[in-house]
Amino acid sequence: MACRRGLSTAAVVKSTVGKALRETGAALKHAAGEEIFATLRPSMVLKGVKPFKTHDTFIAPSASVIGDVTNWDESSVWYGAVVRGDRAAVEIGFKSNLQDRVVVNTVSKLESGLPPVCHIGHYVSVGAGSVLVSCRIEDFVEIGDKCIVMEGALVEKNVILEPGTVVPAYARIPSGQRWGGNPATFISTLDEGDVDHIKEAAEATTAQAWEHITEFLPYGNSYLQLEELEKKGVAAVQG
Repeated sequence: MACRRGLSTAAVVKSTVGKALRETGAALKHAAGEEIFATLRPSMVLKGVKPFKTHDTFIAPSASVIGDVTNWDESSVWYGAVVRGDRAAVEIGFKSNLQDRVVVNTVSKLESGLPPVCHIGHYVSVGAGSVLVSCRIEDFVEIGDKCIVMEGALVEKNVILEPGTVVPAYARIPSGQRWGGNPATFISTLDEGDVDHIKEAAEATTAQAWEHITEFLPYGNSYLQLEELEKKGVAAVQG
């Protein structure tokens, strides 16, 4: 046990020193009048529309958030996820998270006549590899890994979708229920513990996101795109 504890301490020291050296190097370059840019573009302007995020939103360096996308407080978009607000708007609510490789897309028009936006409410967890298309996900929803929610679908509040669930276009998942399968079918009614778990899971992911936010400070979340630097006539180096 002592050996394991020693190895763990060494790993922490190595990580901390490495991070300090990286940040010191970045500070020296900045002091010399150079700006740092990254080749990856987590946030991309499209048709003059820039994604909106608050200071406490986490967007992973390898994620892509494009166009008309709103990320509200303490939301998170994880590694490899793609959020495309190119055909219609996308909204991601307070303390909601899109986990690794999630794809959020929109269509140009819905048969229902409603706006084809993709709305993701508060305290929503979207599992890894899931796909959402111009649907409405209300507050306190847990979507398992590799789920698909098609255009025009409505998932009401306090719902759990089991991993691999497929919600067809224009379907409705009623509040307070657990659904699963392809196509989605009713499994059970949620109890109080299930409902509490939805919020706890979202809060746990938010806490984890804070660890990643601090790892990428000071410039990981605040770098300027190279073209913006060039407009200012400032020398830039790749970080």
